Amino acid sequence: MNTWLIKSEPGAWSWQDQLDAGEKGTFWDGVRNYQASNNMKAMKIGDQCFFYHSVKEKSIVGIVEVIKEYYPDHTDPKGRFGMVDVKAVQTFPTPVTLAEIKADPELENLALVRQSRLSVVPIDAASWKHICKMGKL
Repeated sequence: MNTWLIKSEPGAWSWQDQLDAGEKGTFWDGVRNYQASNNMKAMKIGDQCFFYHSVKEKSIVGIVEVIKEYYPDHTDPKGRFGMVDVKAVQTFPTPVTLAEIKADPELENLALVRQSRLSVVPIDAASWKHICKMGKL
C-alpha cells in the first residue's frame, strides 16, 4: 500500500463534505498539474491519503482511501487529466498543521514542504506514521 496527501480548499470541498459522501465516496477531480496527475495515476485501490485543508486552515484533518483508480476527469474539457475516487476513513482527533510539519525536522523532506503548491504528493511510510502520531491516531 502506498500513502499520499491530497489537498482541497475547504470552501470548495471540505472534510465534512467528504464525510457526508459516506461509503460510496466521491471523485477527486480538478487536478491540472502533470506531476500531481502522475501521482494520482500511481494510486491503487486501498491506498490511503491524508486529506489536507489548504488556504487558511493548512492542516491535515483526516484520512481517505482510494476506491477507484485513475480514470478521465469529466471536468477537463481537453481530456488531458484524470481523477480517482476516494472515501473517508478516519478523522484526525487533532488536526496537524503545516506549521507543525515544517517545524519538525523528521518531516523536512516531505514534498508538502518542498513543493508546497503541488496538490497530490506521496508520503513515505515513516512520515505517515509520524504524522498519524502527531494527529493522535
